[in-house]
Amino acid sequence: MSGRISIDHFTTLDGVAQAPGGPDEDPEGGFEFGGWQAPLLDETVGAQVAEGIQAMDALLLGRRTYDIFAGYWPNHLNGPDAEIAQKFEAIPKYVASRGTPQLNWRDSHQVGADLASELSALRERHQEIHVIGSIDFARTLVAEGLFDQLNLWVYPIVLGAGKRLFPDDGPPASLELLAAEPVSQKGAVLLRYGSKPGVPGTGEMA
Repeated sequence: MSGRISIDHFTTLDGVAQAPGGPDEDPEGGFEFGGWQAPLLDETVGAQVAEGIQAMDALLLGRRTYDIFAGYWPNHLNGPDAEIAQKFEAIPKYVASRGTPQLNWRDSHQVGADLASELSALRERHQEIHVIGSIDFARTLVAEGLFDQLNLWVYPIVLGAGKRLFPDDGPPASLELLAAEPVSQKGAVLLRYGSKPGVPGTGEMA
């Protein structure tokens, strides 16, 4: 049975997914709200994220997110984040990059230029492949329909400027809603979407 690719994103109500984890995560473009998720995180969302991480058997990342993860998680194999860090350490990591990234993190591999073919091969080797963050790479996957499930934790804040999975100049896309559920007393909603071929249709309201 072919494996599936899931994209996991934390996003604001206006679609900003940049740097939810901390001020230094991704300040590109002068982003001022790094760490915006921290005051809104609760045990329910944390448990959902941990459950998803434990289920995955491969991690697929864009270059920038890979560098952030590789610089953080190997240094947290003990302590409060040990369970997640040890899981990431144990599974293969794949990084999509057109350059020549330094892959010093254990069991890391570069995904080649023929993305569709490479991802097809990954589906044959793994059952649960997750893309975390990696906004630019995730945009490509959505635009080309190269994913199975998009998981969006949407928070009730508006930031204005910042990187979005669906930018203003992005290509049109159709998605299939699989589930929608409130998951947090602080207002987060989890939306799960599946890939759907074709672009949005139009018609007459009459």
